[in-house]
Amino acid sequence: MRLLLVEDDVMVASGIKLGLSDAGYAVDWVGSAERALEVTAAESFDVAVVDIGLPQMDGLTLTQALRKNGHSMPVLILTARDALQDRVQGLDMGGDDYMIKPFELPELLARLRALLRRSQAATSATLSFGPLELDTAQRQACIRGEGGAIQAIELGPREWTVMEYLLLQAPKPANKDKLLQALTGWDKEITPNAVEVYISRLRGKLEPHGIALRSIRGFGYRLELLTA
Repeated sequence: MRLLLVEDDVMVASGIKLGLSDAGYAVDWVGSAERALEVTAAESFDVAVVDIGLPQMDGLTLTQALRKNGHSMPVLILTARDALQDRVQGLDMGGDDYMIKPFELPELLARLRALLRRSQAATSATLSFGPLELDTAQRQACIRGEGGAIQAIELGPREWTVMEYLLLQAPKPANKDKLLQALTGWDKEITPNAVEVYISRLRGKLEPHGIALRSIRGFGYRLELLTA
């Protein structure tokens, strides 16, 4: 998943970015609301984490501007303000969730997972397709066989990102360009051919269990159940 972090404090931003990157997010960081508006006009993100106390345009005004510009991605607001009116205002201006500093990383990650599930109409931390299950909280993948037998599937960090994105889109196809953006940020470069490598690896792990990864010409990929 690709995440936009809008935070003007370099030390705070560095810590958040490190924690989110370790959790598998492709994180892009900007230090101002004005820059955030520029990048969201040109690129797409799955979720945004926005600090209220930004220089010049504040985070609430940014959130409102994002909504006016037609961006529907979930926005999680960070702030040191804990007054009820501040929380109400943040949600009324387009925020989807609200966290008060200081906070613990596990809670931030849990809230982000909840926002992403909600935005994709998923209702559980466990994503499934046929016998395939992906536990996004524990970061474990498995195949449930007959009689309740469970077989774990080992996934590398980028294989996990691809699999999660495919499951969030299923049964609809996943757009290849958006999948590429979910894999990388500004500080990394991954070619479209590299996406094919991860897709090929996942095919090898899924097809023995009756799950196909179909290529949709000119668009992307779709999970399908193989018929006997």
